[in-house]
Amino acid sequence: MQVILKEDVINLGYKDDVVTVKDGYGRNFLIPTGKAVIASESAKKVLAENLKQRAHKLAKIKEDAQALAAKLEGVALTIGAKTSSTGTIFGSVTNIQVADALAKAGFEIDRKIIYIKESVKEVGNYKAILKLHKEVSVEIPFEVVSE
Repeated sequence: MQVILKEDVINLGYKDDVVTVKDGYGRNFLIPTGKAVIASESAKKVLAENLKQRAHKLAKIKEDAQALAAKLEGVALTIGAKTSSTGTIFGSVTNIQVADALAKAGFEIDRKIIYIKESVKEVGNYKAILKLHKEVSVEIPFEVVSE
């Protein structure tokens, strides 16, 4: 089943993408929650017309994302966490703590666009990926230290 996404869905696609999903996922989750519509021929024509009209706005959004990525290039974060004597963190460091550290550095970034590939359970250096736009992402190094 093909659907047109109305908003970004993690691990599936971005807004206005036409994606193929299983019938149950589309009919039981995406469509009832308003995240997608069925990709009929008329819906595809409407989408094409809307994209043509919004091309300038989308270009501006991409430029803003690239400008923010340029500002974030040199940023390195330090996140404090409670640790045991061996350096193991009680719990783990997640995208929420990275978003808070970015806010302290002066960047208001939504935690939903921050991805950390590996689980952060020890003191050390790690990297987080910020997906600012579907074509623009930036890697932020961060260090976890003991409080």
